[in-house]
Amino acid sequence: MPGEPADHALGRSRGGWTTKIHALTDALCCPLTVALSPGQAGDNPMLAPLLTAHRGISNGGFRLLADKAYSHPSTRKHLRALRIPHTIPQRSDQIEHRKTKGSRGGRPPGFNPDLYRHRNTVERGFNRLKNWRGIATRYDKYALTYLGGVLLATTVTYHRVRN
Repeated sequence: MPGEPADHALGRSRGGWTTKIHALTDALCCPLTVALSPGQAGDNPMLAPLLTAHRGISNGGFRLLADKAYSHPSTRKHLRALRIPHTIPQRSDQIEHRKTKGSRGGRPPGFNPDLYRHRNTVERGFNRLKNWRGIATRYDKYALTYLGGVLLATTVTYHRVRN
């Protein structure tokens, strides 16, 4: 099938063959931009393509709230280059590494715990998607078909919440 990834966004993880859905959600827990990857793929490499896709459809400013999986210096550098404000906690190994460098370690990145409390909107947005049986189980053979189902679910969810 043209445009279809060779692995059909299927990858082996602890639970067997799975597909990971990556999404940017708004404050009302509605997924705005989605992408698929194999189940064993990491979250961090998919952030740049998600942001690129989101900037293509939205011109409004936003603040990125992300968990520790996105706490990498290259990610923070990329977000600064795009001028996207972000709230991402540091991993404990990064804190220790910075402290072992002493004064050469630099200052820690800014983190606002009050803003970070709202990061659960992403998890609630995923829970709304998982209410769709076809999305939760992935019966589709092709990634494009599955992505179509995910996009349908996000569109219906968006309009249910907004109207």
